[in-house]
Amino acid sequence: MSIVLASGSPRRYELLKMIGIAEFKVIADPTDEKMSPGLSPEEQVCRLSFQKACNVSHLCNKDDIIIGADTLVYLGTEPLGKPDCEPDAVQMLSKLSGRMHSVYTGVTLLKGDHHITAAERTDVYFRKISDKEICEYVKTGEPFDKAGAYAAQSRAAVFIERIEGEFFNVIGLPVCRLVLILRDFGIEI
Repeated sequence: MSIVLASGSPRRYELLKMIGIAEFKVIADPTDEKMSPGLSPEEQVCRLSFQKACNVSHLCNKDDIIIGADTLVYLGTEPLGKPDCEPDAVQMLSKLSGRMHSVYTGVTLLKGDHHITAAERTDVYFRKISDKEICEYVKTGEPFDKAGAYAAQSRAAVFIERIEGEFFNVIGLPVCRLVLILRDFGIEI
């Protein structure tokens, strides 16, 4: 049995290492994520995390435990994905400035025919950010592979006034929830 992370995210990789999972494989799901209309944010991230785990399962042994995860940022009911270009990143960060938004991560553990999927929500409150700060941040290149166009664990930390919920969820993996689900699969961390 091996643990397999169905994600190429370096942040998720580091979070697994941080919580003490020393040995695991990484098999990134190469398929494009597609939103399903009519689903709540929780349903959306659960569906996407399950899909990622299933997509890599054919590359794994039947007794491997596959971890799929997906993170989305919502401003009210509007999903904010990863920005495609600088103007897109500037627009997203301008929308988030001075407002609260929610970060949802779905996490799925899959082993053979057995799976557990859960969603975690964290509310993030941004202070008012000046146009100059936004432009300088976007020029760093940091926003471009991040939902909502920012990295809470890096330079964008200075934009955050407070967080309600699990911090690591904002980075891309709800580690507390993950550890509890791993226990259901017989793995103690």
